[in-house]
Amino acid sequence: MRILRFVHMLRYSVRMVNRTDTIASFAKGLKVLECFGAERARLTVAEVAQATALDRATARRCLLTLWSEGYAEYDGKFFRLTPRALRLGMAALSSQPLSHLVQPWLDQITDQIGESCSVSVLDGTDVVYLARAAQRRVMSIGLMPGSRLPAHCTSMGRVLLASLPEDEAWRILEASDLSPRTPYSATDPKDIMARLVEVREQGFAVIDQEVEIGLLAVALPVFSSAGEVIAALNTGMSRTQAPTEEFLSDYLPVLKKVQIGLRRIL
Repeated sequence: MRILRFVHMLRYSVRMVNRTDTIASFAKGLKVLECFGAERARLTVAEVAQATALDRATARRCLLTLWSEGYAEYDGKFFRLTPRALRLGMAALSSQPLSHLVQPWLDQITDQIGESCSVSVLDGTDVVYLARAAQRRVMSIGLMPGSRLPAHCTSMGRVLLASLPEDEAWRILEASDLSPRTPYSATDPKDIMARLVEVREQGFAVIDQEVEIGLLAVALPVFSSAGEVIAALNTGMSRTQAPTEEFLSDYLPVLKKVQIGLRRIL
């Protein structure tokens, strides 16, 4: 309940902010920071301008400011964030009470089933990892708190989208880049919406090689004590280890126990 009250107060305070009380240049700098990621580690001024819809001069000034303050490296053409930029994300993540509450549960599950487990929340068209207990690596990219993946093709994303009103889920899908990540990726918004109905009915989402070839993942919603979906919980494994039915029969009951346990304390 404390988490819910905090979230509602934050949303209310954001709506009440007057535009004259905000700093436009700071907002542009934040857009530039958000451009960088695992798949876009090195960017030029032109690439940042295109990604942020800022003009090249503004994008250049923002990037040079990050460079001068030690948040980015610059080789004359490409910019790359430095480890100092991690302070911003880690400070935000460490201040989230949810991440602290779920981490011991993730550690316990991972020890029990021998697979990595994660909790994430929805942020725009992406899921953002709040907490993770890593075991063996089943994806080609390393995931950690702060990592982002598209919501429409991930198990946690499907769970979180399924918890939204239909019109809101549609808006997010329409704003998403639905380019296929694998030959198995769903790219038709109507198809994805139909799968969200299935997720809502069965209470969990299964992703079979839609994010990466060979990856099988399952996710459940994380409920507050009031019954509101506030995050998603998942685990995954290599598809070669077991068929889908065996994967679900082994891991779904374990995840459901954690789901029940978390609902008592959130």
